[in-house]
Amino acid sequence: MDNLKKVGLTALAGSLAAVSANAAEMSVSGATLLTYTSEDESEVTGNPLGMKTNLSFTASGDVNGYTVSYMQASQDQFAGMSSARLSVDMGDMGTIAFDQGSGSGLGTIDDKTPTAAEEIWDGLDGTTAGGLVGAAGSSGVINYVTTFGGLTFNGAARKGSGAKSSDGSSSGAGGSAWDFALTGSGDMLGVDGLSWGTGYGEADAGEQTNAAGSYSSDSHWTIFANYAMGPATVGYQVSGIQAGANGTAGENTTAWGIAFNVSDNMSVSYGEREVEYDKASATNVTEEGEGIAVSYTMGSMKIAGNRNEVKNNAGTTASDDSMTEIALSFAF
Repeated sequence: MDNLKKVGLTALAGSLAAVSANAAEMSVSGATLLTYTSEDESEVTGNPLGMKTNLSFTASGDVNGYTVSYMQASQDQFAGMSSARLSVDMGDMGTIAFDQGSGSGLGTIDDKTPTAAEEIWDGLDGTTAGGLVGAAGSSGVINYVTTFGGLTFNGAARKGSGAKSSDGSSSGAGGSAWDFALTGSGDMLGVDGLSWGTGYGEADAGEQTNAAGSYSSDSHWTIFANYAMGPATVGYQVSGIQAGANGTAGENTTAWGIAFNVSDNMSVSYGEREVEYDKASATNVTEEGEGIAVSYTMGSMKIAGNRNEVKNNAGTTASDDSMTEIALSFAF
């Protein structure tokens, strides 16, 4: 009898495991990117040829009517995990997730100006999307996303910052932070082709002082609008950072871009941006950048080229930089 019980329990456990495995869905996707990069003559670039392979593993399944999903991605020749995300889709109540580098909150709308390939600041020394990556950062973030009345709310919050531990958590070297992004379309305003968004966030930086005054936290904000009409899309975005750490710089960024679909497979774009720096102990200088891009898609293969230039890079007078890149990518 005991043997029959053991056999029965073993069969039941195997059946449950099979049901659990069948209920879950797993997939692998990725891309291989081959690049040729040429920078200005003052820089030593080494080998201009490069290759990068990105892989993304995803799994999902139903738990009591909710969809639980997990994603893990690796980049740069499988150097290790670059991002991960565990989320629970609760239907009309929204989605809550723990995000480790995949992007959430204000960071999802850091640069929304239209482009045919890379952003106009990509590949230039020391430049980012106006420094705007979101007050909450991208590691160890609790993320909540919900849609209501044609609007999408994407909020992020973290407690502490600092070096990551082996389990992916971070130490409490810094304070708490939060930010959000609110996006919508022109449908609610009766304007076809319009997309817009805004976001704000704060990070506790302690009571610090810079040239513009005294602040108890870093604040980040942005507003953007894009309008598509036929094959053309134009966009405009303004962003700002008020740095709370002593001696760091506040930044105010203005950017615009236009992209045009020459055909179903080919697109071209041009964009400009200015970053006004508010430095604590130096003369304020405006960074000026521009970029042009073109791309052509053939099924899962895409070839793209872009040329980016910047003057007064990072707010430093006569610090100029340029970059030209040709990229061939294969998605799978």
